[in-house]
Amino acid sequence: SGIPGIAVRMVNIPKTRRTLCPRQGKHTMHKVAQAKKGKESVFAMGKRRYDRKQRGFGGQTKPIFHKKAKTTKKIQLRLECTECKCKHQVVVKRCKHFELGGEKKKKNAAISF
Repeated sequence: SGIPGIAVRMVNIPKTRRTLCPRQGKHTMHKVAQAKKGKESVFAMGKRRYDRKQRGFGGQTKPIFHKKAKTTKKIQLRLECTECKCKHQVVVKRCKHFELGGEKKKKNAAISF
């Protein structure tokens, strides 16, 4: 299943990370969260144009995309500096299963049922 040569596995990322703060220019602790899509603005030009075109009779005026090819999405991480509260985003590779702050795998751990 999926792309040949790439094993399907869970991506587990800790809730805190020590990384570069772009505002301070030094490494600090950051809180990690998964970035979410923002609320769409009704005043954006594209939305106003689309709504104007849709008015009245004539049905759906613009094509609705159905031929979805991708099975995964690129994971966006939202990093917040604990010192200066500066926020920035980092992209992670594509993955099917993403976990934030899950339990770490132990090396040479016995499989328990």
